[in-house]
Order: sequence, then C-alpha cells, then structure tokens
Amino acid sequence: MTTGALVVLACAGPVGAQTLTQDEALALAFPGAEVERRTAFLDDTQLARASSLAGPDVDVESTVVTYYVAMRRGEPAGVAYFDVDRVRTLPQVLMIVVGTDGRVVRVETVSFREPPEYRAPEGWLAQFHGRVLDDQLSLKGAIANITGATLTSGAVTRATRRVMALHSIIDPFGVGAR
Repeated sequence: MTTGALVVLACAGPVGAQTLTQDEALALAFPGAEVERRTAFLDDTQLARASSLAGPDVDVESTVVTYYVAMRRGEPAGVAYFDVDRVRTLPQVLMIVVGTDGRVVRVETVSFREPPEYRAPEGWLAQFHGRVLDDQLSLKGAIANITGATLTSGAVTRATRRVMALHSIIDPFGVGAR
C-alpha cells in the first residue's frame, strides 16, 4: 500500500485487529443520513497545493481522492475520508470526518494492525475535534503525543493534516479554500 493513500477498502485483518467495515464507520459518523461516494481527480497544481498545505512531514501523493458526502434533508451534513498509512510496520485505516464549517468532527480508527497497545485511544482522538488546518494541528502545536505510541501519534496527525489539505482543495461543499 502506498503511504498516505486515500483508499476504499474492505477491512479484514488478523484476529484481535480492530476492524469496522466502511458502511459501519459511515453509519457511526452520519446516522440516518444519505451518503454519496464521490471521486476527485486532482491535477499537478492541486496536488502540489495540497502537499504544501499539509506540511513538509506529510506525504500527499495520490491524484485520485475518494470521499463520502452526507446529506440530511437535502443539506450537507459533512464529508468523510478514509486514509491508510503505515504506523510502524503495519497499516492503520482512519475515517476522518470534516463538517460543513471545515473543522474536524471525528477521527475514527477503522482498522489497526499494529499491537493493540499502540492504538490511539478514543479520548486522545477527541483532541482533533473542532480543529482546522493550522499550525496547532501538529505534535508541536496543540496535539499531545501518546506516551508509548509516538509513531501512532505522528501517523494520526499526518493523516488528519493530509485529509484537511485535500478537503480544502476538493472543496466538496463549494465554499472556497479555507
């Protein structure tokens, strides 16, 4: 798997690996909403801009980005992105949900293949809620490290920065770059 790729996958893993299906994750994020899968095709300029926005430590490599727009009563409710990245030697899949205001609403671990003690706890993931893509969205900013799971902290933070950068380029709600 390519590091930092946004992908659609069926999450099957070894016994003990936390796994949600994509449908289960989307239902958690958008209960009762209609969810539509969309694909953005980025040109080289857009890819370079997303890479610049994400920051120097974040790989943004894919020009094809799949995302899921949720609608309630005909109004946008949010958008979800699935990001896969290697933590130490094995991948994790995160669902990162962005609200209509351009802020992180939820970061959910969909699949985690490293040993369970390295998995990011829900309480730690909650610190991403309400964040925008700025200098505070970093381990040198407002995001605290996880003691004993520094690689996980970095992987989750990079994934969130990557998604937020791509979200601003894709502009799924048509409100302009943030």
